[in-house]
Amino acid sequence: MVRRGCAVATDVHRGQGPVSALDRFFHVSERGSTVRTELVAGLAIWLTMAYILFVNPAILGSVPDPTGRSLPFDQVLTVTALVAGVMTILMGVVANYPFALAAGLGLNAFVAFTLVGGFGLTWPQAMGVIVLEGLAITVLVLTGFREAVLNAIPMDLKRAIGIGIGLFIAFIGLVNAGVVIKGEGTPVTLNPDFTSLRMLTFALGFVITAGLVARRMRGALLVGILATTVLAIVINEGFGGGRLWEAVGPDVARIPSRVVGTPDFSLLGDFSLTGVFDAVPFLTAVALVVSVMLSDFFDTMGTVIGIAGEAGLLDREGKLPGINRVLLIDSLAAAAGGAASASSNTTYIESAAGVSEGGRTGLTAVVVGALFLVSIVASPLAGVIPPEATAPVLVIVGYFMMTLVREIDWADPGIGIPALLTVGMMPFTYSITNGVGAGFIAYTAIAVLRGRWREVHPLLYAVSAVFVWYFVRGLLA
Repeated sequence: MVRRGCAVATDVHRGQGPVSALDRFFHVSERGSTVRTELVAGLAIWLTMAYILFVNPAILGSVPDPTGRSLPFDQVLTVTALVAGVMTILMGVVANYPFALAAGLGLNAFVAFTLVGGFGLTWPQAMGVIVLEGLAITVLVLTGFREAVLNAIPMDLKRAIGIGIGLFIAFIGLVNAGVVIKGEGTPVTLNPDFTSLRMLTFALGFVITAGLVARRMRGALLVGILATTVLAIVINEGFGGGRLWEAVGPDVARIPSRVVGTPDFSLLGDFSLTGVFDAVPFLTAVALVVSVMLSDFFDTMGTVIGIAGEAGLLDREGKLPGINRVLLIDSLAAAAGGAASASSNTTYIESAAGVSEGGRTGLTAVVVGALFLVSIVASPLAGVIPPEATAPVLVIVGYFMMTLVREIDWADPGIGIPALLTVGMMPFTYSITNGVGAGFIAYTAIAVLRGRWREVHPLLYAVSAVFVWYFVRGLLA
């Protein structure tokens, strides 16, 4: 597998002191990294993820429940940072992998617009659904089922998942920067306004970051984000942002008037575990829990496979050592997110930014988690980073992950066609789960039609059947 950005450990790290202790605890040198590299990687991940501190409150706070209650922006921001910080630190300490967690985009929209806006659940009832699906996935992890499904996936499909995530990340970057917009008569199109200062900022940031990466500068992605942020502040403060400069959060790309905010933890524990069964019929409630669970289950699976493959952390059989600890923390994070009214927390594809910087251990995750905890009181400072600064990094990380494309056996239709569906469906439907499902169904169906049904792991048949239900349920909803 691809190994990129790994620095060779120095004799300093083998000595005594705090650095040596961190090295030993997280096995930093053993994985070909250094403590400094892990710290830089953690900062890079946090910078690419900090937007969730403002996007999550904006989404969850946009829909009032049937009682007329809306979730206050500042309260959601506080619990978003808290859960992301605690669970990411646990991921680093318990699992020792560079995976960061936060409130999942898509899942939070499902909570707001489907559970609350569509089915008329109150906010405590909707968050109870998230707690239930998180607990259900935790049971699947403890029984070994989730790991068994992960290990049943053929290596070529695992590579396709990584490629698809790379293309998805790059697409997200282009959308966040405003380069790709919704078209008139087409689903998407190129933004025609290249004279906007927002587009100029992204373009300059991309050139700067790509140039640093091409020169193999250590910490290139981090330096690119910081340089583009400074550029964005200069443009926004000097020219008022210009046309099409749309803020993701308050005071984005502006010098903050204050650095410290006041946290409000009122939403902690504000959920009803059984409330959904009082609000809708029993079978409907079960279907809602299962639907969220499937999305959470396979989103994380795809993310972990893709990023671990890019980091060179998979063994020769394509398995991630200690994967059960990763999956356990991730499932508990889903339940914790619901219990805190932050929505389901999941492993973030932006973790790939840290891997591209050389992060290989849980120390990277601990740094990310610590920065999220600091964000509880320093949210105004975190809000300075604009999407135009992180978008170039997402596009370049997509390039890193796309290099796996050469390792797929495209000459075999039984592999190539499922791989194509896996790769294409992720960005085009804005869902990792849809890509994984399409690939699974195509792989098993083609194997059966070719008379090679014995080569397919029995679990893949079961999972493919579940995905058929998942897609049909969506069509009939």
